[in-house]
Amino acid sequence: MNDKELLDADNKAVMERFELSMNRIGAIGQESTAAEPFGNYFEKVADFIVMIEELYEAVAEGRYRLLRLPQLEEWNQWLYGDILPGNYEKSYANPEYASRKLGEEWGPVLAYLYTEIRGQIVFAMESRLTEITILNELFLQIYDLFEEGVPETESVKDIIYWFNTDYTDLTVTYRTRELLDPKLSFGRDIVMNSNLEDMRYLYYYGEYVSEEEKKIADFLNHLPQETIDKMARTYTEGYQKGFQVMGKSLAGKKTVAVLYELGFERMVRRAVELFKDMGLESVIFRAPVWSVNRNPNRKRGFHGTSPNKQYDYDHRYDSALYLKKEFTDRKLSALKKAHETWKKEGKEYSGPALIETFGEDGFEPVNKKEAFALSEKQEKLTIVHANECTQVSNEYVPGDETSFTIIAFPKPSVGKDFQEIFQETIRINTLDYEVYKTIQQAIIDRLDKAEHVVVTGKDENKTNLKINLHKLRDPQRETNFENCVADVNIPLGEVFTSPVLAGTEGTLQVSSVYIGHFRFKNLVMEFKEGRVVSYSCDNFEDRKAGEALVKQVIMKNHDSLPMGEFAIGTNTVAYAMAQRFGIVDKLPILIVEKMGPHFAVGDTCYNWSEDAVIYNPDGKEIIAKDNEISILRKEDPGKAYFSCHTDITIPYRELGEIYGVDENGGKLPVIADGRFVVPGAEKLNEALETSA
Repeated sequence: MNDKELLDADNKAVMERFELSMNRIGAIGQESTAAEPFGNYFEKVADFIVMIEELYEAVAEGRYRLLRLPQLEEWNQWLYGDILPGNYEKSYANPEYASRKLGEEWGPVLAYLYTEIRGQIVFAMESRLTEITILNELFLQIYDLFEEGVPETESVKDIIYWFNTDYTDLTVTYRTRELLDPKLSFGRDIVMNSNLEDMRYLYYYGEYVSEEEKKIADFLNHLPQETIDKMARTYTEGYQKGFQVMGKSLAGKKTVAVLYELGFERMVRRAVELFKDMGLESVIFRAPVWSVNRNPNRKRGFHGTSPNKQYDYDHRYDSALYLKKEFTDRKLSALKKAHETWKKEGKEYSGPALIETFGEDGFEPVNKKEAFALSEKQEKLTIVHANECTQVSNEYVPGDETSFTIIAFPKPSVGKDFQEIFQETIRINTLDYEVYKTIQQAIIDRLDKAEHVVVTGKDENKTNLKINLHKLRDPQRETNFENCVADVNIPLGEVFTSPVLAGTEGTLQVSSVYIGHFRFKNLVMEFKEGRVVSYSCDNFEDRKAGEALVKQVIMKNHDSLPMGEFAIGTNTVAYAMAQRFGIVDKLPILIVEKMGPHFAVGDTCYNWSEDAVIYNPDGKEIIAKDNEISILRKEDPGKAYFSCHTDITIPYRELGEIYGVDENGGKLPVIADGRFVVPGAEKLNEALETSA
């Protein structure tokens, strides 16, 4: 049977359970008999589930796609209205409101339940009746306890724990398949078969559709085909070059994961065609829905603009409700079985190709005491589990056999100059490879004479870092720095290395930087022996709250991380563009990292690929791929990797000096007072002068 036939068979098998659950839930929506003050909660959630039944039937019968645009917009508002900023303060999905109405011990638990049930929106759009049914049954199992009075919270938490544990064979297995199997074509069918000039297609995903998605889709629809071709070709050729630069082969690879935000379908369609010309079928999947699969710091897969970032933030650690060692063991077992099932697809998978966006205002979260948070024990468990999962995935999808690429474009929210900024971004993404290759080689040649590098800030920036470099045994044939042009990270413009941790130390400070959806104010990190020993930011009056945000978003809940990368960005054209339009603080790290020196905490750039032999364009082998921690992979991979790599950039305007120090203590200047001083790199200063 093909995939549609299998799905139909699954839906038929579960239909009786679905109908029985809906009959009971419909009655609850009309009048709940739960103990007070919980009656209104169960009625509200039951009403939502009834709406999901209507959506499922409309999709299954083909009526949904016959609706006119205003009707689809109305559906989208019905489905997401409860968590939009204007309504969220009185939504049971808000743990603060739920706690106020239902009590502090029940609010977070029942807000979690409602949030998990809200995932039924996309299950209905994809006609995944099993997922809808098991959530209905979870809702009814908990409701039954409240009909008998107010139960013990532990009894409800036990139900939720066993639900998530028992169904990992479904939730984790399906997610693994989504990442690898091109036969799951829900997203690709929308991209390739829809009339993209008809904005109705945006509503076929089941994601929240804001004005952003409509505007960017309309904008792309009015671009000349040659511009779309240029965007898609830069993206796909960058992916192909990544394999060439890393000395990897695409032979035997048959799939590539295409990741994007709604509205970019016209470019994605052309990219799918170009990947097809390379022999790669595009795998297109949505960002994860189940809490067991979500990452608190990123969305991997297609998605729309968040209906409410505070809602996402409030529920980032919902897994704390059921996160135990027994659960992670079961989840890991399910992951192994899933990868074994899809072993052939894993071997044929070549890696992800990501289209990022930028332009939205930075999100400054509110920390709510009612929202779930990981305990110290759970934080440690999460770190161990992430490493275990990475090892399993790497066994079936070896990192030294895959590559990736990332490219970024602005969204209309970037401001009134959106169209001009978009065109400038295309120009930045297609700068001359040969020009930068030569300039960057001149910088590398100077740095390769150094034992260590010093980076300092100026004015209010108190950065003062010493970065130790690897010893070159044969300087005629070896190099410490990779000459990075337009391949995996687009746009071009950086030279980077993996530092020696011993002797790497000092202070890193940045006045403002975007990491993920968060804007960090006055971020400060201290390093000793190459490890982070303290950190802070000024996002909150409470210093502890700022430290907690840094730990979550940058440190990924690790107490300490090594400096996995030191790089010097050379894309002064991007910097000049950002200064001209006043959008430095809105650019993604993908572009910002090319606009000054940057430092990554976590794994090196070569994690899981350290043994690959890589050469710069000048023929020298790059030898700085390991550090004192990553080299432990030879003994125990669990001690070598952190499953994170977070870049932090000092912009040129805050930069004092970058210089190498040779074995005799001689100074090797690279940047002085924010300007490049390496012979052969003077051209980079032209854009800086125009932006001064």
